[in-house]
Amino acid sequence: MDHSTAPVLDALAEHRRLGRYGFTPPGHRQGRGADPRVRAVLGDALRADVLASPGMDDRLARGHRLTRAEELMADAVGADYTFFSTCGSSLSVKAAMLAVAGGDGGLILGRDSHKSIVAGLVFSGVRPYWIAPRWDAARHFSHPPSPDQVRQAWQRHPQAAGALIVSPSPYGTCADIAAIAEICHAHGKPLIVDEAWGAHLPFHPDLPTWAMDAGADICVVSVHKMGAGFEQGSIFHVQGDLIDHDHLRQCADLLMTTSPNVLLYAAMDGWRRQMVEHGHELLSAALETADRAREALARIPGITVMHDELLGAEASHDLDRLQVLMDISDTGATGYQIADWLRENRRLDLGHIDHRRIMATLSIADDQATVDALVDALTAWRIQVNNPAPHQIRLPSPRDLQLESVLLPRDAFFGPYDTVPIEHAPGRIAAEQVTPYPPGIPVIVPGELIDVAVIDYLRSGLAAGMNLPDPADAELRTLRVVAR
Repeated sequence: MDHSTAPVLDALAEHRRLGRYGFTPPGHRQGRGADPRVRAVLGDALRADVLASPGMDDRLARGHRLTRAEELMADAVGADYTFFSTCGSSLSVKAAMLAVAGGDGGLILGRDSHKSIVAGLVFSGVRPYWIAPRWDAARHFSHPPSPDQVRQAWQRHPQAAGALIVSPSPYGTCADIAAIAEICHAHGKPLIVDEAWGAHLPFHPDLPTWAMDAGADICVVSVHKMGAGFEQGSIFHVQGDLIDHDHLRQCADLLMTTSPNVLLYAAMDGWRRQMVEHGHELLSAALETADRAREALARIPGITVMHDELLGAEASHDLDRLQVLMDISDTGATGYQIADWLRENRRLDLGHIDHRRIMATLSIADDQATVDALVDALTAWRIQVNNPAPHQIRLPSPRDLQLESVLLPRDAFFGPYDTVPIEHAPGRIAAEQVTPYPPGIPVIVPGELIDVAVIDYLRSGLAAGMNLPDPADAELRTLRVVAR
């Protein structure tokens, strides 16, 4: 296929060149009606904001612009079938869950799944068959499920409709997808991979093996995370005969907007062309930059750049080196404190942080200058920090974090509930989820039996700077539990 073309991007350029005008949404009419103060910031984006049809294409989409862009993407990565979503991988993974296990089905899932997967359970009524994470208790860190854990899960739950694994994790650690896919296929069941953090993986051999090459049946990726697309750009990749392509698209259509943002389509289309033409070169440079960053950051006293600690038979199968994870516990500070200092004093933001780690996510956009800025900033922070007050986060044991699932998440979330003081929540069944964000992995899932250790962890974490966006009571003075 001709990867020098970008059908959606070219269509927007043509729309502007021809001076088309639509008596249709959006009401700002490519910026004509927008407040000048809005145009001053969003002018280029407003000019390209048109309807998919009629606009980018005609009313019947006879130009097949989007279809051609999706075919090019599938060809670029070697998938059988690909289609775009403008509602983020949080929606895409829900559609994949519905397509595989909708109705009365169940899914084998890692309990380290993202909150969007738990939301999919709530929406769909799908029954989760949880696999407990492999815990590094010393570092309070979880690893993706192992093939042996997946094999045992199938032995316990042969009735499951499929399995869903998150890989890479938000920390860049990867499961052994090839072995897990083989196990699922031996049962005649599909494997879904939430690969939101792996859009770049198909385009360089020194990155972890991407899910389609490893045998996954559905792979969901977020182009904005490790690619070069707008926020919310997401792609479904599908292969094999275990997935009904049309049914998957229909499930996505049930959830997606009928007014997709063409800007997101165009960015995904253009990024595919960039990767086919220059991806190997760009990612080689990014990996070299990441290696230099790792070496420089490791020289800062008290900061451990994690690599070997994350890999092994009892840990993760592989690691994306562009995700530079640093353990800062030896400094006595929390990741929350460092992230706040970097934003306030150096105008640098970090995505993933927790009570003892910070992470710098590098991409093809980074170079020596951006790495130097990070190294200089962390060096400056380390010089000025002097015996920070020890955090009082009460960390539960792995056993205490493995809450018993008593009800289906859907039944617990939508059923009658009581709002109780947080100190009365232990012993009750959760009716809402509670998720430290980042990284977005729920500590409490609706339907789970709450224990004291988890409540102590969340309350002490909140006091130390943890972000808990889910509960109805953001200050966690109360919690919703299933009514007795």
